[in-house]
Amino acid sequence: MTSVRSPDANSRDPYELDRLAEELAARESQHKPKSANGGGDTDEDELSAARRDLPLYVPLSHDDPYLSAETFDVEQFLLSRAYTSLPDLRTELRDYLAALKEELVKLINDDYEAFISLSTDLRGEGTRLESLKRPLADLRARVLESRKTLQEIQDETKEKLDRRAAIREEKAFLQLLLKISESITRLESLLLIASPEDEEKDPSSMGAMQLASRTDADVDDRSRANRAKHIARVASEYTQLLYHVSRANTEPCAFVDESQWRIDRIKSTLSSDLDHLFASTLGALVGGKDQGGRPSKVSDIEKSKLYADATECLRTYDMLGLWRDAEDVIRREVLRDFVKKTIYPGALSAPRSPIVPHTPFPTSGRSSSPAPPQTASLPPRTPYTPFTAFASKQNPFESTLRADASSTSLSSAAILDETDDPLAALYNTILRFVDRDMRRIMEIAEAVCVKSGSRTRLSGAGGEEPGFEIMANVVWAEIGRALMDELGSVIFSAGKPDEFRKHHETTQAFIRALEFLAPSVESVEAMRKHIVFTAFERRWQLPVYFQLRWKEIVTRLEEALATTKLERTATKALAPFVTTQAAAVFDAIRACWSAEVFIPELSSRFWRFTLQILSRYRTWLDKSLPPLEPPPKVAAAAAAERMSAPPGSTVRASTPVPTEAASAESIAADEALLLQFATAITDIKAMESQVMKLWREELSAMLPEASPSEGEQSVSPEDALKHALSRLTSLVPTLLNQIVLILSRRACDALLSMRSIPSQFRAMSSSKRMPTEPSYFVSLIFKHTKAFFAIQTVDGPGAALKEDLLKPVAEEVFELVTQRYIYFLSAMKKTEESLRRLKKGKKSAYSLFGSSTREDDGRADEEKIRTQMILDVDAFGREAESLGVAVQENVAYRTLAEMARSSLTDET
Repeated sequence: MTSVRSPDANSRDPYELDRLAEELAARESQHKPKSANGGGDTDEDELSAARRDLPLYVPLSHDDPYLSAETFDVEQFLLSRAYTSLPDLRTELRDYLAALKEELVKLINDDYEAFISLSTDLRGEGTRLESLKRPLADLRARVLESRKTLQEIQDETKEKLDRRAAIREEKAFLQLLLKISESITRLESLLLIASPEDEEKDPSSMGAMQLASRTDADVDDRSRANRAKHIARVASEYTQLLYHVSRANTEPCAFVDESQWRIDRIKSTLSSDLDHLFASTLGALVGGKDQGGRPSKVSDIEKSKLYADATECLRTYDMLGLWRDAEDVIRREVLRDFVKKTIYPGALSAPRSPIVPHTPFPTSGRSSSPAPPQTASLPPRTPYTPFTAFASKQNPFESTLRADASSTSLSSAAILDETDDPLAALYNTILRFVDRDMRRIMEIAEAVCVKSGSRTRLSGAGGEEPGFEIMANVVWAEIGRALMDELGSVIFSAGKPDEFRKHHETTQAFIRALEFLAPSVESVEAMRKHIVFTAFERRWQLPVYFQLRWKEIVTRLEEALATTKLERTATKALAPFVTTQAAAVFDAIRACWSAEVFIPELSSRFWRFTLQILSRYRTWLDKSLPPLEPPPKVAAAAAAERMSAPPGSTVRASTPVPTEAASAESIAADEALLLQFATAITDIKAMESQVMKLWREELSAMLPEASPSEGEQSVSPEDALKHALSRLTSLVPTLLNQIVLILSRRACDALLSMRSIPSQFRAMSSSKRMPTEPSYFVSLIFKHTKAFFAIQTVDGPGAALKEDLLKPVAEEVFELVTQRYIYFLSAMKKTEESLRRLKKGKKSAYSLFGSSTREDDGRADEEKIRTQMILDVDAFGREAESLGVAVQENVAYRTLAEMARSSLTDET
């Protein structure tokens, strides 16, 4: 460590600044290359150039930010001069002060004349200012007085205007009260109501006049139209009265309170007269009776006049907001008597009177009308769903029925098929009545609501929906309540499933036909939201019906699945199935969705039941299938361990060699297994195809579309069905492996005969003829495979699987048999090589002249054997090609062909 040297006062550079600068420059020159190469001290590299430089001396001036600031901060100023000692700073400040004084003196000297005249120029200005000040006070007083006067005038004017506005409002209010009084008086005179003044003068004569006037007005049928217009005028006047009263009620008014009883009397009288007129119009229009109660024939002209009067009445009801009152009149005058006469406990068992056949629909100039919905007597293959779609407000049944003016007399209702169905006959009676007597009234009411825009108004008191809802509140409310009260024990009884489904389908068709008579889509929606409709739908005991159907279907299915054995039936009636159990399973699935069982509201339950039936069939297959053998490789290894190898020979465990041909018992057992496996595969594939066909043709249209909620992953019905079927089809590969194992074992049994080929040719060594035909056993290799697929035979277990499985099964069998063939051929070559070496070692001395002849005979036998092998292998390949196997693409077969064409022994 270097020592610190004290500064030398006598030296020219006491602090040795030159030396320090040189050392700093040398140090920077040393660190620059290190920094470029990525080395060096990181702390020194981080230092900025400004921190390595020495501080500069900046003298005090006017530009110093600390001196020119608004508030002088001593601490900040001292910190900025931290490198200067306090005595030096004091000296510097004194010098700066002297410089400032010098500048001030210089400025005074430069402008000395202006500085001296600064005081002399202001002489006499005080007197002048005092003279200017005197009139200002008087002027200010006048201005304030004028402002006060103007404010008083403004306040007085505003007070007069306020009084005038109040008088004007009172005048307008009095005029409003006068209008209310005049309206009340005018309405009382129009409604023939005695005013309080008239009642005080002569109450008896006024009452008699009122009664006589009303009686005369009611008796005279010809004045009904004038009466309707008169009531419409009264209603318009009453509406204006209500408007004036609502304006007058903005503040307490004794006159309005005193006149309220007269307004209420006007309202009740107007409502009563309107109800009476509307009821008499409906009675003449619907009942066809005169005022005396006698039946009368209404002509077309009179009917159009009556409809015009009914339109005027409905327009008046809509103007007054008395929609429910109009519905009560229609219910009382038109519908209630009909419902009582038509719907009663014995309505379904009462004999029906003969009726005139239905008038056919007009066909002139138009296509035939839509076919009416079918009922339980003629069930469609796919049942109707209860959801009705409306493309427009136009009734789809009206386009055909309004071809000309005369077609208005025909019925536009969708008539149900009432053959042997008293409930359908009852519904047809209701539909004809609604079409004949109610449809036109509903259309008029709907047109009135649309024209006036009453449906767009806010709900009235008590949550009442604005507008006429005759279909919901009158037609369906009365009919639905009567059906539940009078015939509910018959219609909704689920004890007999067939009748229950018939009643449900007929009723749903009736509801749809009734909806076709509705004037608009809004009417249908209001009908479906009605409390009676909700209660009607809840009366159906659909869960009970499903349980009864579930019990029927499950009972039949379990009876068929009681036998846990795969037995093929001889009859072709079950096609494409070959077992009664598979046919029973598909019949159970089809029964769930048949027109005689299915109800759309139970679609989710029947769908779950369908998936459960498929799962039950998989369980039955697991119990009915015989025990499965291990795969070929595992079976080969196990057989190799059990097989006893001859001494001195090595046998590969992967390709076991059967020592003897299969017995008749084992062949029969294999045939039985093949039959069962083929039966199971046939039924599984038939089940998959038939169920998917049923899904495409019927189920996909019958199931409602699922609407998954947010955040949930729902499985579509098609995916669920495919998953259920995949549990069945997952058995097919395992069963195919068993079939391949059995067929390959039978094919390998035929290969056992090839081991005797060398001995046969050596026994016939005297024959010089070369072989030209393959061995007999070659045609027996694929014998069982052909028999299984009914090739060159009448029938076989896998005849139905020939198109789909012949090629893959034949390829698997060919591959296994080729491997076994290679093993036998290699073993034969090893045996021949051993025999050749054995013969070569036993040559004797006395057989010198006969040795060459024996060697020639041995070569001839080997050539015959090799030729026979080539013929057999080629014939084996042709047999496989006839089954659709690509022989030349098989690696094992090419190896087999090369081995057959090579020499039997290694000639070295």
